[in-house]
Amino acid sequence: MDYLFSPWRYQYVTRTGGPGGCIFCDLPSANRDEEHLIVFRGQRCFVMLNRFPYTCGHLMVAPYAHSARLEDAVEEAVMEMMRLARRAERVLRALYRPDGLNLGMNIGESAGAGVAGHIHMHVLPRWTGDTNFMTTTAETRVLPESLEASWRRVRDAFSL
Repeated sequence: MDYLFSPWRYQYVTRTGGPGGCIFCDLPSANRDEEHLIVFRGQRCFVMLNRFPYTCGHLMVAPYAHSARLEDAVEEAVMEMMRLARRAERVLRALYRPDGLNLGMNIGESAGAGVAGHIHMHVLPRWTGDTNFMTTTAETRVLPESLEASWRRVRDAFSL
């Protein structure tokens, strides 16, 4: 069996406000949306760009309330997560014109969750043939747009 590693993500998943910190709790409460790549704030959930994206426009939708399992989240937050994921799909299709999208959640560390203690949904645009040898062989992502530019474009599109 072959293994593909993504060590560049370690910096992201271990970057919190301190021992026991959680990026999905700490970053929204800091009220520095541009710095923390938060593009939209809802009543119970928010949308942010992934700091170490797999593709341009890689978004995450998370509830403000800390919950490790979807079944423990309040119904209103779950419903808002889905509404924001649907809105994110519209925004990403308009901005990036992808051939498709990946939408999903990894709940629990063994399921691949980088931040296992706080549920969040990934919404990321995909294009036919967008796999790249650079990621596999050189542990490098090739993104044609800076995070700052993505943040401005996506934030502006969410405000429409």
